[in-house]
Amino acid sequence: MSRLFGGLLLGVGILIMTCSGLCSLAFIVIGLTGDQQSPAMIVVPLFFGGLPFAVGFGLFQWGRYLLTRSEEPPED
Repeated sequence: MSRLFGGLLLGVGILIMTCSGLCSLAFIVIGLTGDQQSPAMIVVPLFFGGLPFAVGFGLFQWGRYLLTRSEEPPED
């Protein structure tokens, strides 16, 4: 059961990190190429996209931990 939960956490973490990273990248590119070329446009997506990315990374690490822990033989 922990392998299933670990795999689900791994998948959800990857999806959250991917969506958050692509959205932040899109806002940075639009901010640098649009009419509003301002250095502050680079920082704004990091605040709004950084938190979901950190949560996704945490879920990814937790899922990876559960998967590696479940592969160890049980102690008698």
